[in-house]
Amino acid sequence: MHLAYPAVLAALLFCTGLYGVLARRNAILVLMSVELMLNAVNLNLVAFDVWLRDALHAGQALTLFTIAVAAAEIGIGLAIVLMVHRNRGTSDVDRLRDTAENPHPDADPDPGRDKTSDEKAEAAA
Repeated sequence: MHLAYPAVLAALLFCTGLYGVLARRNAILVLMSVELMLNAVNLNLVAFDVWLRDALHAGQALTLFTIAVAAAEIGIGLAIVLMVHRNRGTSDVDRLRDTAENPHPDADPDPGRDKTSDEKAEAAA
């Protein structure tokens, strides 16, 4: 087997995943693109393991480890995205970045200071 075929396929998969991470705004699609990139790495690991004829099959063992890490990553990532979607109403990555910088636009900028009676009456109204 020629090494060039799986290496080119893995490079195409990795570039497609990289484009998805950089161009997409939806957090779920970004997670799917990361999975695509990890699968390209797995393809390279198995291809080089077969090409080198490793007796211990270290590439395949590392691929299994990568698949386990990817499964854990997608499980935790999807749980976080669903929680954020329930709280914010969107999974748009750009909007989430904006809300992290300014979590509540009408929140008190200095919660530690004492409010005067005018401000308390205004806040109650």
